[in-house]
Amino acid sequence: MRCIFTLIKVTQNFHSSGARYATKNPYSVLGVGENASASEIKKAYYSLAKKYHPDTNKDAKAKDQFSDAQSAYELLSDPKKKETWDQYGAAAFDQGAGFHPGGSSAGGPFGSAAGAGGQQGFGGGFAGGFGADINFEDIFGAFTGGGRRNRGSRKSPFHEEILVGQNIEVQTNISFMDAAKGISKDVFITPLVQCKTCSGRGMKKGQSRSSCHKCGGTGTRMHFLQAGFQMASTCEICDGQGMIIPRGGECSTCNGNGVVRERKTVNVDIPGGVEDGMRLRVSGEGDAAVTGAAANANPHSTPGDLYVHIRVAPDAKFSRSGANVLYTASIPLTTAVLGGEVTIPTLTSDVKLKVATGTGTGDKVTLGGMGMPKLGGRRSASGDLRVEFKVMMPKYLSANQRTILEMLADELGDESAKRIMNVGTSRGFVKPPEPLQPGAGTTSTSRVRSA
Repeated sequence: MRCIFTLIKVTQNFHSSGARYATKNPYSVLGVGENASASEIKKAYYSLAKKYHPDTNKDAKAKDQFSDAQSAYELLSDPKKKETWDQYGAAAFDQGAGFHPGGSSAGGPFGSAAGAGGQQGFGGGFAGGFGADINFEDIFGAFTGGGRRNRGSRKSPFHEEILVGQNIEVQTNISFMDAAKGISKDVFITPLVQCKTCSGRGMKKGQSRSSCHKCGGTGTRMHFLQAGFQMASTCEICDGQGMIIPRGGECSTCNGNGVVRERKTVNVDIPGGVEDGMRLRVSGEGDAAVTGAAANANPHSTPGDLYVHIRVAPDAKFSRSGANVLYTASIPLTTAVLGGEVTIPTLTSDVKLKVATGTGTGDKVTLGGMGMPKLGGRRSASGDLRVEFKVMMPKYLSANQRTILEMLADELGDESAKRIMNVGTSRGFVKPPEPLQPGAGTTSTSRVRSA
């Protein structure tokens, strides 16, 4: 059971001259023209209320925008207030302006507030504005199923509740290639749906709600404390709704909730380029709102959304960094030294890739536009395929292979390489003689001939 406690000190009324706040143009807030009809105003209000409701929009500014939309709708939904705004504008509603509709205060409609004890505005509310016509419990509960019944005879516009259903979150697994190309998958959920037996009313046919006998239809109960304080708490019988279903009048199918669980299959289009851990929103596929306990017998409701968490399985060949795909190509030592051409896989097919002479481990080649599709960009925009080479070094050598490598070491002048095959003496290999100095060859030859 949820309870809201409010301490109210019983004191005499007094007037305090507060800061003056300019009332926002209600037409601009709702995004409608001054000639908009009542249905257009209501439609614009419902749209903004759903968009900025604090339970569904966690943006820091959403609460203020939600409050502005409520205030604007409260003003424009009242014919008298709307007429006053159209005639006098914001000055009739700003705090401290002293406006009194149809008033007898000195100085006309914009005269002084003196003589009224500061209780100016519509219906004797706060100084200026329209505070007395607003039930604050209606304001904060209108879109969560917590709207209260107005204690006065005048119906508050916020009794036209918009009940929002809960969101559903599920997880689905896809392969790396599915993430690259996109895939359509079926997701199985068991959401709350409107009860077909009672059409969401929560009652048997012919039954109707009645006022809560415990709280008198207010939705709250008052407790008197010492020192002149009162404590208000949510009525535990009607859960703050002010209305109850007669005992035995609940729908037998949904037990008075107006909704039941039903297995459902939702087809989700997963676009190419999604990453592991991303979340897709499918609008309107969440739980239906619980309308059976609403204060209004026919409340406006909208279902929640379905959020699908994507898990992408690792791939044996590829990895990724954003929209770029990474691949490691292993090449033989001889290809790395001599250069050549190798075949590598891509996301669509195999391609030939040239290897430059002297390629070493860690060298990279980029193939533009052969990576993952870029989400939110142009349809044809894709990342790159980045190929990193890894030279495969032989762990074991035959005698012939080692001989050839030792000969190569001699040819390159590598004195640090280990030699065990005695290349200089085996197989008739003779190290070439040192070049002779100029003139030395003639002397040597003459001596050999003379001998």
